[in-house]
Amino acid sequence: MQVKDILDDYHRHPITIQESDTLGIAMDLLEKNKIGALLVCNSKEEPVGILTERDILRNVYANRTDISSHSVKDNMSTNLVIGVPDDHIEYIAKMITENRIRHIPIIDDNNKLCGIVSIGDIVKAKVEKAEGEVRYLQEYITGRQHTANE
Repeated sequence: MQVKDILDDYHRHPITIQESDTLGIAMDLLEKNKIGALLVCNSKEEPVGILTERDILRNVYANRTDISSHSVKDNMSTNLVIGVPDDHIEYIAKMITENRIRHIPIIDDNNKLCGIVSIGDIVKAKVEKAEGEVRYLQEYITGRQHTANE
């Protein structure tokens, strides 16, 4: 299975933020959308970083002051690990594990953002694939096909 197979409408239009925005704006977006990361884009809508809940928490701990006016640019991770739509999800899972991250932006050939994939998306896709294989094997072994009502 490839990344493009799991990019649905939700993943194709991830919530983004500008690097000139504040952590207050970022926290509002994270909470409002119930997500754990924001892709940071420049004025050309190209990804330049990622800001996670963990990045914000580290800032809170380091400063122990009101951080709502601190800049996204000063707190985002700029060493982006990216994927492309044709990547296999096993490769993305490996990148997530090796880099100890939870989100990977998906970029097209023109360096334009076309989605984001999380570790949860990878796990969900792998579980669905495994469940389908189990069902197929059960039907093969028993010689019985399940109906839509079962």
